[in-house]
Amino acid sequence: MLKRLFDILFSASCLVILGPLFIIIAVIIKCEDGGPVFYRGIRIGRSGRPFRIFKFRTMVVNAEKIGPSSTAKGDTRITGIGRVLRSYKIDELPQLINILKGDMSVVGPRPQVGWAVELYTDEEKRILLGIKPGITDYASIKFSNEDEILAGSPDPDKCYMEKIHPEKMRLSMEYAKNMSIGNDLIIILKTLFTIARKGNNHAKKETAA
Repeated sequence: MLKRLFDILFSASCLVILGPLFIIIAVIIKCEDGGPVFYRGIRIGRSGRPFRIFKFRTMVVNAEKIGPSSTAKGDTRITGIGRVLRSYKIDELPQLINILKGDMSVVGPRPQVGWAVELYTDEEKRILLGIKPGITDYASIKFSNEDEILAGSPDPDKCYMEKIHPEKMRLSMEYAKNMSIGNDLIIILKTLFTIARKGNNHAKKETAA
């Protein structure tokens, strides 16, 4: 109950504050190629229930039909504004809508596509599908450079399962077994620090270029 109350207050407050930014981003995305503002891919939520996730669209229309689920750095499907949004994780902000709706939580294991969930062990399904997925957790922080790890791979999905998935599962399971509001606050603060650091590094690279 306390976690849900926090999710509602946090997501509602952020949506009000970030409303003007959402409008600006929406206009830029629409003007770039005329496609939809949001990406609404299907993810698996609590109890195995599928839901449509909200993300600012950072790739060409129908990108999932012309490439893998995992996205490597330098993926040609990424749009111009998409590169900027991904660098600062701004594309994830619309998931505040999913949180307000009750599909997700602020903190929790990242929601997965169906084929990835099918590969869970019985224990992983029992524990991870027993809680709501979230925008961030310890795995999201550790693998904030996931696109760089996948860069250059001829099969990003296979590379993801081999190099990232096992450790993500371990960290997600660890979180699920030790959930608390205090732990959530620590993860939120660490996430903000990680995003700020990554954004600063991106800015330096752009300036140097």
